[in-house]
Amino acid sequence: MLNIENSLVLIIDIQEKLLNAAFNKEQILKNSSIIVSAANILDIPILATEQYPKGLGNTVSDINKNIKKENIYEKSSFSALDNDELKNRLAGLNKNQIILFGIETHICVNQTAQALIKQGYNVYMISNASGSRFESEHLAGINRIEKCGGNILTTEIALFELLKTAAHPNFKAVQNLIK
Repeated sequence: MLNIENSLVLIIDIQEKLLNAAFNKEQILKNSSIIVSAANILDIPILATEQYPKGLGNTVSDINKNIKKENIYEKSSFSALDNDELKNRLAGLNKNQIILFGIETHICVNQTAQALIKQGYNVYMISNASGSRFESEHLAGINRIEKCGGNILTTEIALFELLKTAAHPNFKAVQNLIK
């Protein structure tokens, strides 16, 4: 089960051109924005990647405005862990639970999830904050991540696992994000 003290959010390639091509772009944008806002409320570190931003654009503004610029890493490999700077930053933050979501589920999210699992991290992939161009590819990516040992959650499952109780001091602030 997720806990605030041991969690980190890793956003994969939610960029203008990739988002616009996703079959579920509205759902991705809504849920990823909710998770980023909740992570900021709960003081959970947020890292993000951008796949070839010169061609695919930067992280969408709804998310970008809520992430420190130094926490966005450019990449060209499909797995985010092939970026040594990001890999070292992950290790330095000493968090074992990676809340993972982004685009495309079956490519970059999947390969990043597998690399994280091989490195000993516990991966919590947020299915309704991730997407692909085609629903069949998205579903296949979710299935692959789960078969490799990843945990598949939704936005609300993740948020309420982090909060644990309605008595949490930030419960109302997080709850307001999903109303």
